[in-house]
Amino acid sequence: MTTQVALVGGSGKLGGIIRAVIDELDGFEVTRVLGSSSDLSELDGADLVVDASTPSVSVEVVRAAIERGINVLVGTSGWSQERIALVRPLADAAGTGVVFIPNFSLGSALGSALAAAAAPFFASAEIIEAHRDTKIDSPSGTAVRTAELMADAREGQGPVSAPHADQRARGQRVAGVPIHSLRRPGVVAKQEVILSGAGESLTITHDTVDSAAAYTPGIRLALPFARDARGVVVGLENIIDLGLRPNA
Repeated sequence: MTTQVALVGGSGKLGGIIRAVIDELDGFEVTRVLGSSSDLSELDGADLVVDASTPSVSVEVVRAAIERGINVLVGTSGWSQERIALVRPLADAAGTGVVFIPNFSLGSALGSALAAAAAPFFASAEIIEAHRDTKIDSPSGTAVRTAELMADAREGQGPVSAPHADQRARGQRVAGVPIHSLRRPGVVAKQEVILSGAGESLTITHDTVDSAAAYTPGIRLALPFARDARGVVVGLENIIDLGLRPNA
């Protein structure tokens, strides 16, 4: 049986990549594409909603899908732990699955997992992330997810050391970790996690040079997982076994 997919944000960069993957994937078919002016009633009858919209739209898309009993794969940035926590009881009550993937890149998932594994061993940590100048939100969903995983890994140790974090130039703190966002032309996506301790530092860098090639394997894995999921799942690291899987 073919899984009928409602793709929200299909005209965007990520939406276009997701559609190309679905068009080549056996057992899945995009049967409706929604844009910014679409009525969410167009989700009716779909087997799976894939959300590649914008942060301001994504909340309504997820809510509308859950109300209809349809599973959702969310690739839109801007979902923090606090916002996702509001979705959990809704998904549980409806018996649906909501899968949040801040970044479909396997390398990105591994980089975030490595940062979480290293976080308990260093007192200081900061994140620098760069994306093209057309990216609307900052910090990126990947950076937010990385910071949250690092904070979870340091549970019991307290937040990382972030002196003078009250100054705007020190970045935005997410889960206690300062994040510095760059938006400039000529870049696809890059994240550096810099961890420092006495007499040494460790830098974990992930650089995306071709988003279509980097995201395709993760999208292929996420689609069937999201179709069959129950409850809320966050992060590609919870779909694949990286050997360093943080807590969901």
